Amino acid sequence: MAGFEDFIADLPAWLKILGGQLLLIVIPASSAFLFLYRWKGNPLRGRKIQAGFEPAATVRREVRYSILTALVFALNGYCIYLFMVQGWTLIYTDWAEYGWLYGAFSLAAAIVLHDAYFYWAHRLMHLPRLYQAFHRLHHDSLSPTPWAAYAFAPMEAVLQTMFLTILIFILPVHVTVIYLFMVHMILRNVIGHSGFELFPRGTAAHVVFGLLTTNTHHDLHHSCDDKNYGLYFTWWDRLCGTEHPDYHEIFEYVASGRAADERKRAKSDAPLNA
Repeated sequence: MAGFEDFIADLPAWLKILGGQLLLIVIPASSAFLFLYRWKGNPLRGRKIQAGFEPAATVRREVRYSILTALVFALNGYCIYLFMVQGWTLIYTDWAEYGWLYGAFSLAAAIVLHDAYFYWAHRLMHLPRLYQAFHRLHHDSLSPTPWAAYAFAPMEAVLQTMFLTILIFILPVHVTVIYLFMVHMILRNVIGHSGFELFPRGTAAHVVFGLLTTNTHHDLHHSCDDKNYGLYFTWWDRLCGTEHPDYHEIFEYVASGRAADERKRAKSDAPLNA
């Protein structure tokens, strides 16, 4: 074990950052895909948000561009590492410098700030002059799978990863907080693009938990394009009037299993020669 740890420690920083970024995207996306789309015993099968499934060619495209995004994120991560080594950032490594309470605050602040950054960057990418270069490729997944979470065109990948670069110059953050922020970001993205509703009934209408974006919330963005731009929270969509007007009803329709039941009935009632 010590030999393996020494081997990892001796690897160049760029290689460790690249390997870590690939694992951060590949492990959650592939695990969710295998569980939801390949396991026949999937207990959430009745919570599929949209009726159709993307063809295999689309999933392969999502995987390719997710790997490309990991490379872009790793390149930015290496730049952040170089900035940190030079002492140009507000990244710190000693918890005693700010304390655990501030560490928790900085993680929460990073998540809230990232949600605001994502909402407005997302709306910007939907402008006609920017959409083709930045965001169209992501929307090629009309019924997204977990692999669609980071299936970005290179220009969008750069825009998405720049948030962390900006953050480290305006907010003191511990190295561990950066890792936790990235894990949260990737898990929420993979879950939101899963194509299945994982949140319990009543979530969308709940006074507190309704502030969180559900899987249906983001799935509706893929199917209708100009609504539900939020990433983690619903408040920007509510404030700016961009929340889908039927979001709550559609969420309950999917989360209750009624959508799956009606699809089954429609399939069983279809003529044999249809």
